[in-house]
Amino acid sequence: MIGLVLIGVLVLAVGGCACVVWADRGGPRWARAVAAVTLAAGELVRRAARNRRRGLNQSSGDGGGD
Repeated sequence: MIGLVLIGVLVLAVGGCACVVWADRGGPRWARAVAAVTLAAGELVRRAARNRRRGLNQSSGDGGGD
């Protein structure tokens, strides 16, 4: 079951990337909408990862404060 979910996520990611490329080349309006959603989701993932790394660095307790 988890394999099907992972395959579904992979298909959505690849499809979103294809829409980003297609929209950049002047694709239809729906492809531009999917591209915008894909880019926004990527930005959210990037920010979450950055905040997670920042949180790990602050809670490491290394005593390296200013």
